[in-house]
Amino acid sequence: MSSLSDLWDRLLGSQPAPPRLIVLGTAVLALAVVGPYRTWRISRHVVTIAHEGGHALTALLTGRRLSGIRLHSDTSGLTVSRGRPTGPGMIATSLAGYLTPALTGLLGAVLLARGRITLMLWAGLVVLAAMLIMIRNVFGVVSVVTTIAVVFAVSWFASAQTQAAFAYFAVWLLLCGAVRPIVELQRMRRRGQAPYSDADQLARLTRLPGIFWVAFFWIGTVATLFLGGSLLLGEMTRGWI
Repeated sequence: MSSLSDLWDRLLGSQPAPPRLIVLGTAVLALAVVGPYRTWRISRHVVTIAHEGGHALTALLTGRRLSGIRLHSDTSGLTVSRGRPTGPGMIATSLAGYLTPALTGLLGAVLLARGRITLMLWAGLVVLAAMLIMIRNVFGVVSVVTTIAVVFAVSWFASAQTQAAFAYFAVWLLLCGAVRPIVELQRMRRRGQAPYSDADQLARLTRLPGIFWVAFFWIGTVATLFLGGSLLLGEMTRGWI
């Protein structure tokens, strides 16, 4: 009982804000892995997991039947659900993908601003474990299991300062990494390489042009980046007062 109580306190208790250097350093590191192509090819897998998780969760919440999720080594992904091919449920499911990494980062920023570092990490573990059940290809399983193992190892064995650095980096990565795929999406659309993209599916469902949805994704993710960043940096500036 004592161990269970300690675990509960550890999960729900607040942790002190990390040093300012960690907050800034993790932001710079996130930008460094999102910017260059070589590091982006690796870090983009995290964004893809969140992207496909957003499709899957929204499909379930709107009453669609989730068939499975696939994650591919080229950082693309596919979520298949069954239900009406048109209507609000399908629109919401198509809309969720590009916005989910940014919204997940924003939720993480809210938790970090309140000192809930361990809770943020364990919430991520729960979501990843639930997602793992619906993965339908080998690379996807390896990708999600590896992510779970890394997050668990940090949250269970690492020092408090290391946990804080990892959590802040993960949130910055989601916030910053949510923007670049939208730029890549429009570049592919211009070249005619993405006829079945989320933006084009939304165009067929709503009769609004695909560029409208690309702009919507971009504005939403950039606004979320600024909002989430202000929460993280606001916590830092409070430490200066």
